[in-house]
Amino acid sequence: MADINAIAKQFTDYYYSTFDSDRSQLAPLYRDHSMLSFEAQQFQGAASIVEKLVGLPFTTIKHQVATMDAQPAATDKASMIVLVTGQLITGEEQNALNFSQVFHLLPENGSYYVFNDLFRLVYG
Repeated sequence: MADINAIAKQFTDYYYSTFDSDRSQLAPLYRDHSMLSFEAQQFQGAASIVEKLVGLPFTTIKHQVATMDAQPAATDKASMIVLVTGQLITGEEQNALNFSQVFHLLPENGSYYVFNDLFRLVYG
């Protein structure tokens, strides 16, 4: 299982680094059939997903990953589910918000893309 965890860590490091620096550069991680559920709103397709992420009402953000778990998503062990929890700080806010995010990653041409992406802020 070390391999799947290494791939998941590499993916999440890249995803959050790119999200925090330039959200518009996330488009290559999605496909036309990819789906994002963001706080109960659903978006399908790379263009729609990135439009939502770029349109979020803050200019700066910093994700801090607290936990990351990965499991094979099918018997072929090529696709995977990745669960991330952590905190994020937006704009000039001082208080961090807790979040959870699930990625369903599918292999393609020696790499992975996001088939499903579920994001929720966690209150309480």
